[in-house]
Amino acid sequence: MDVEECRSGRGVLEKVRAFVPDLIFMDIKLVGENGLEITRKIREAHCHAVIVILTSYDLQEYREAAARCGADYFVSKGTCTAREILKLVESVFSEATE
Repeated sequence: MDVEECRSGRGVLEKVRAFVPDLIFMDIKLVGENGLEITRKIREAHCHAVIVILTSYDLQEYREAAARCGADYFVSKGTCTAREILKLVESVFSEATE
């Protein structure tokens, strides 16, 4: 398994093209463009990676925008535990192998 990290929206798009990931954790706040807009662009490029918005901005408007942009999950950093994130990752990968 490879793990890549980016701070800018542009960097995310470049890495998605280069690595074709199965799972993407996306924050809303990125340098350049926000994570919601990058999520929309990833979906427009027909990338079928599971996208998890993992953010401190736990507002209903952001949840709704994430769904409209094509995110599969919305997880709040403030209320989610490491164990819950691990369960989500395990779930994503177990579904992919079925």
